[in-house]
Amino acid sequence: MTTTPIPTPTATPPDILRCAYMDIVVTDLARSRAFYVDVLGLVVTEESDTEIYLRSFEEFIHHNLVLRQGPVAAVAAMAFRVRAPEDVGLAEAWYRELGCRTERRTEGFVKGVGDSVRVEDPLGFPYEFFYSVDHVERLAWRYDLQGPGALVRLDHFNQVTPDVGRGRGYLEDLGFRVTEDIQDEDGVTYAAWMRRKDTVHDTALTGGDGPRMHHIAFSTHEKHNIIYICDKLGALRMSDVIERGPGRHGVSNAFYLYLRDPDGHRVEIYTQDYYTGDPDNPVVTWDVHDNQRRDWWGNPVVPSWYTDASLVLDLDGNPQPVLVRTESSEMAVTVGADGFSYTRKDDKEHGFKLGNTL
Repeated sequence: MTTTPIPTPTATPPDILRCAYMDIVVTDLARSRAFYVDVLGLVVTEESDTEIYLRSFEEFIHHNLVLRQGPVAAVAAMAFRVRAPEDVGLAEAWYRELGCRTERRTEGFVKGVGDSVRVEDPLGFPYEFFYSVDHVERLAWRYDLQGPGALVRLDHFNQVTPDVGRGRGYLEDLGFRVTEDIQDEDGVTYAAWMRRKDTVHDTALTGGDGPRMHHIAFSTHEKHNIIYICDKLGALRMSDVIERGPGRHGVSNAFYLYLRDPDGHRVEIYTQDYYTGDPDNPVVTWDVHDNQRRDWWGNPVVPSWYTDASLVLDLDGNPQPVLVRTESSEMAVTVGADGFSYTRKDDKEHGFKLGNTL
């Protein structure tokens, strides 16, 4: 894919602290509440007939997830908290220099959040930047409320975009640092993990048709919490919402589980990645043909994980058009191409474990 790089603004970028919340549209608020609150155990900060504000147990800001009733399941905003009130203005100026559409509201776009700017970024994603926020009770010590599958933090977003290299350069200009990526021998980048806080990522770019939202991820303390969630879903006869896992990633080294909510929005439950905060933290590059990159145990990825993702909205609330990735797809060069993956690179026998049992 030959595309024009996104120019680097002369303006100072905002100082981003972390991913903070996602604002998503759901088509049946009651069904979504049952999934996120009754099953996954997220805490309700406040709710109405049209929206629900949810947070994880260790959070002290108003919410990590907004569920909003609407006609089309999609993502309205991927929100990042910045270090100071002045950084909201820096974000606005930075994106305006890029020629992106921006909208700023001193009263905020959602309850519990003040002065904010939303933008349609150069990749077509709806980003929000804010500092001012209402504080709520942090429930880290409320073990009487936490269950064995407690979701304790919002960890990251994952975005699907046709040209990962182009998006990577833009996010690096914005101040994100790459921790890991997936490439092939020709230098095609299939995915990149980008961080602001000192973990593997606050957001990731996955190569595919986009802009679309691949998933939102919440952390548990330990992997046994994820096993409990699987057992709970089985007991509720809801095992069909498990799309992939449980397992351990090669990339990030984290233990994972992927679920699909009632609208198909993907939610990852995630734990035990590693510290990345040193200035010379090395970037880890994975070969796209290494079948342990996505699952450390060498299990193949289900095709829907590569193909399915949520629409994202523009600032008027309309779905952004989805552009096709023209570079090689990760699924085509690994899962869909017999003999192109390996466990031990120099072995003559290649392929996923599953192929050896058929």
